Amino acid sequence: MVTPLILFTDRRQAQRPLDEVVNRAIDGGARLVVLGEEDLPAAQRQDLADRLRVMLDGVKGRLVLAEDATAFRKCHNLDDLVAAADAGVGFATLSPIYPTRSKPGYGPPLGLAALARMALVVPVPVYALGGVDSPQRVRDCLDQGASGVAVMGAVMRAEDPARFVKELLTV
Repeated sequence: MVTPLILFTDRRQAQRPLDEVVNRAIDGGARLVVLGEEDLPAAQRQDLADRLRVMLDGVKGRLVLAEDATAFRKCHNLDDLVAAADAGVGFATLSPIYPTRSKPGYGPPLGLAALARMALVVPVPVYALGGVDSPQRVRDCLDQGASGVAVMGAVMRAEDPARFVKELLTV
């Protein structure tokens, strides 16, 4: 599934119940959601996954579990991207592109120049992750060769996740 935006969940940053935030983001156009929340008890996480799948099925979207290494990989450099491509994943994220409040411990931002150098080298869709919090940043990432963007904190913290996702998708 090729999509311009991937939504990663983080209930700790969500301004309201997580399934409500995700539902609003889907209303705004999100069609691929990566469910984290690995620290939830298994039954509770499964229940959440089932609810999110129903929401996404209604718009022909897709839910991916964060631990599914066959679906995607989280990458932080070119070696990671090459390994992801070699593993045959459907897509990879590259982060952090910009400074981010969500995951500050992953080192300095890579920046757009590094995104441009790395995204076009591998035969797997590369999604820019980290600090992508405006339509201009989405456009800049796409202009540098990203297949799309991945967002988490900015959507989780948005007052209106539907409107925010729509704005990100207007590029």
